[in-house]
Amino acid sequence: MVKSVEPQVADYINGQLKSYGLDYKLEQESLNSEIDNALNQYYSKSGGKGGNRPDAKLLLRDGKMHAWPILIEYKGYKDKLVKLDNQGNIENRKKNSEFHFQNINSYAVNGAVHYANALLHYTNYQNIIAIGVTGYQDAQGILRHTIGVYYVAKDNFGLGQKVGEYTDLSFLKADHFDAFTQKIAELSLSPDELEQMRQKREGEISVSLTRLNNDIYKNEKALSENDRVYLVAAAIMATLGVPGKVAPLEKDDLLSSTEQGNTDGEIMIRKIQAFLNEKKLPERKKESVIRTLTNTLITDNINRPVNGESQLKRVFGKIVDDLGIYYKIGLNTDFTGKLFNEMYSWLGFTQDKVNDVVLTPSYVARLLVKLARVNKDSYVWDFATGSAGLLVAAMNEMLDDAQQQIPSPDELARKSAHIKAQQLLGLEILPNIYMLAVLNMIMMGDGSSNILNEDSIQHFTGEYGYGAPGSMFPADAFVLNPPYSAEGCGMVFVEKALSMMNKGYAAIIIQSSAGAGKAADYNKRILQQHTLLASIKMPMDLFIGKSSVQTHVYVFRVGEAHTADDIVKFIDFSNDGYTRTNRKKAAVNLRDTDRAKERYREVVDLVRYGKEKLHIFTEDEYYEGHIDIQSGADWNQSAPIDKTPTLADFKKTVADYLAWEVSNLLQAAGENDASGKSMPH
Repeated sequence: MVKSVEPQVADYINGQLKSYGLDYKLEQESLNSEIDNALNQYYSKSGGKGGNRPDAKLLLRDGKMHAWPILIEYKGYKDKLVKLDNQGNIENRKKNSEFHFQNINSYAVNGAVHYANALLHYTNYQNIIAIGVTGYQDAQGILRHTIGVYYVAKDNFGLGQKVGEYTDLSFLKADHFDAFTQKIAELSLSPDELEQMRQKREGEISVSLTRLNNDIYKNEKALSENDRVYLVAAAIMATLGVPGKVAPLEKDDLLSSTEQGNTDGEIMIRKIQAFLNEKKLPERKKESVIRTLTNTLITDNINRPVNGESQLKRVFGKIVDDLGIYYKIGLNTDFTGKLFNEMYSWLGFTQDKVNDVVLTPSYVARLLVKLARVNKDSYVWDFATGSAGLLVAAMNEMLDDAQQQIPSPDELARKSAHIKAQQLLGLEILPNIYMLAVLNMIMMGDGSSNILNEDSIQHFTGEYGYGAPGSMFPADAFVLNPPYSAEGCGMVFVEKALSMMNKGYAAIIIQSSAGAGKAADYNKRILQQHTLLASIKMPMDLFIGKSSVQTHVYVFRVGEAHTADDIVKFIDFSNDGYTRTNRKKAAVNLRDTDRAKERYREVVDLVRYGKEKLHIFTEDEYYEGHIDIQSGADWNQSAPIDKTPTLADFKKTVADYLAWEVSNLLQAAGENDASGKSMPH
């Protein structure tokens, strides 16, 4: 008979809890009277009353001070982690709805969920974490263990929902617990519900930003477009704070004083410095950010009190009141993407530059990232990064992949930090846009390490900026939306970036004329070293209200010369499933009206796997063909139209002719009748 190793499992996991500095209680110890009473009141695992004693238990609080009871049950056999029913739910009830005490007593997760239901029944706790751990010794005597983590709440009727895959309990550590509870908060939301919330929030941000911009423009004199952008950036950094380290700046902290060293601008600068210090920004980058913001924040006019209030304090209050909810509570990338798209439009550009300042929509950014096959181990760069929207999309993809692949929160935290600090690089030459990119990535937590204010064509050598000075950035994924006024409609950036890569994939969105002849010389040189995998015609109204340029997405495999026999996948993506409007007061200007999300997924699959993934699109929209590597002007092909007549065509022509003859005869007969003449027999 196999011997239980439950004592070893308990010792191992309790050791983890101790190493995390957590105040856990063992089986016979009291957590609090309310929980103790509930466990005693509820049915025991054997069917009687009372005697429910989890092997370990904790009471943790998240960042919002919400209490979370954690109940842990150990078992010592290989196959005793969890017992599920046919629907994939914890099988703690029989088909007749009676308790399944055998399962509750025998399986670790089932027992923990049972304890959690005791708390739902007899306490005011609404959210409980049930953890089961079991283990066994392998042939070499090594202890192997498995963990099941379930969320039990009234919202899921006490049945429990699996939270994720874990190899240790480090998600309970103080620095991981908020992220863990946020993951739980999203369990009950379907993808469609999350998307609806995202679009609603984006619409709200647009309205708030427009209102804020108009207010400042009309009522706050002598503030340039750059001043407005820098004030928003400064206000956000000053009010974000760092939990336990830097308190957020409040409106009442600004005193509108004229005392040297204590003006509102100087107070804000000190708060931003403290914030950036805790964010561990490289010294040179931190100095650059502070220097740029200081030029706006310490001017006399903006700090001079009028009726006891400085203009800076007044504008700061407007920013916090209009935007604070979006970046203080539940901030995520989708919100900031919209934020920076709107802020970008505040900058004053001449009309002939309008196409160069159009930021990539977030859903197109995600498309480019997936086409470039970005994963947790990718090294991604962008040679015209703008406000870093493409890099944010890449970072999200990398972090999502890491979360799916790495079950240990400790290991995941290390990988996430490495992704942000080492695996992203962006170049932006315009100082004001560069500031948006830095702020964007700082807010994301922080991927700003290698956002460089450099000329990517003239000066960039391929080295890390800050993350690993003196080392070459090992890029294997390239994403780009270049300024179309650059040489070759922007293909000069593509040639430069690809020439500095040895492997990987690239996905760029660019003016269609780049592939139709205007960039032929660049294209021919690129094909000597790299393979064009796909050419995707994008919707004409993709940048509605900002630009009317027709665009294509080109996808490359890096480091392999294109040959005459290489197949190129041409996709007409004119109908991407979205309906766009440009109504200033509309809450949502982008609506999914024809399976948009599915269409974007299918495009990615078609590029990677080919025709077998053709489901939504027709063969008129998908075509596999070849290009002339000596041309560089035939990258925008479409499916050829077959003009060979068929039998059906012939029959239709004959039928049309006979119908026409009969019509003429009937018309002639009618005319003869009208004139009194008869038709010949």
